[in-house]
Amino acid sequence: MTPPSSASSRPRLADLGVPSGAFARGVENAITDVDGVRVGQVTLHGDGLHTGVTAIVPDALTAQRRSLPANLSVGNGYGKLVGATQLRELAALETPILLTSTLSVFRVADALLGQLLATPAHARTTTLNPVVGETNDGFLSDIRRRAVGEEQVIEALDAAAPGPVAEGAVGAGAGTVALGYKGGIGTSSRLVDVAGQTRTVGALVQTNFSGTLRIAGVPLPAEELLAEEPAQPVGNSCMIVVATDAAVDGRQLGRVANRAVFAMRGVGADYAQGSGDYAIAFSVHDPALGGPVADDELSPLFAATMDAVEEALINSVLAAETTVGPEGRTAHAVPVDRVRERLARAGAV
Repeated sequence: MTPPSSASSRPRLADLGVPSGAFARGVENAITDVDGVRVGQVTLHGDGLHTGVTAIVPDALTAQRRSLPANLSVGNGYGKLVGATQLRELAALETPILLTSTLSVFRVADALLGQLLATPAHARTTTLNPVVGETNDGFLSDIRRRAVGEEQVIEALDAAAPGPVAEGAVGAGAGTVALGYKGGIGTSSRLVDVAGQTRTVGALVQTNFSGTLRIAGVPLPAEELLAEEPAQPVGNSCMIVVATDAAVDGRQLGRVANRAVFAMRGVGADYAQGSGDYAIAFSVHDPALGGPVADDELSPLFAATMDAVEEALINSVLAAETTVGPEGRTAHAVPVDRVRERLARAGAV
């Protein structure tokens, strides 16, 4: 089994010359452009494994502020999203959000819960809702080993940092497949005017779904661009996390999360029967500073969310290196030169 090489030499969407649309990208073009949102990842490559965990950690969760406004959109519910019902019912996020492999999700949720209960802030806590999502990396990894657990969760939480976010075959995206190519972790952000204030919306995705890749509206079928057999995902799912500093409440964040799921269609998702497509949206805005904004002010935030999610989905594929799993099963990297050629021919760049 061959671990992928570093994805640092592979381009992001912006590197291909595709414009950001109506809204500017953030400094890092990542979910971490939202102030106080950190990301940590642990990747397991080798010994039959391509798997890991990705942690999205909002610093706004403190001993004094035990929850953030948040909500959930379920595009298709074929998944194992721990914490989903309370997240939707109370429109509140109580913990960092962790992403991992399908059969490891329960071990990861238990480890996250254990870490939080051990902190002074939760010394007397008797109920807490850990939020852990997943996609199936069984095409490229020995998923039945449930290799991600307490050690990896602690490491990912400790590693969580602001700034650039590694993409492609890393963390929870180490063994995933998307749109016939190697998928993985992707991220992006947009700056948007909401009620007269410049706000940031950032997205991070874990891609493992079928369909025909589209960039800037240009079809890029794996059957045509690859000389090899396209990869077929197991489980066929996508996790999307959206963060913002806009002054929005939990109900409004449900509407934001809906738009995040809509964005999958822009990159060619087919929303197949067995897909678990989820979007979680949360805000780090301090309610003491005012809000929520009026619903009539939300349209720019909706549009910026769809742009950021669509770019994050594309980045997850562009950044991913060819990965070989057990029994020679292979997910090939999207051939960047052929992508550039088709985009130029279509006048997209």
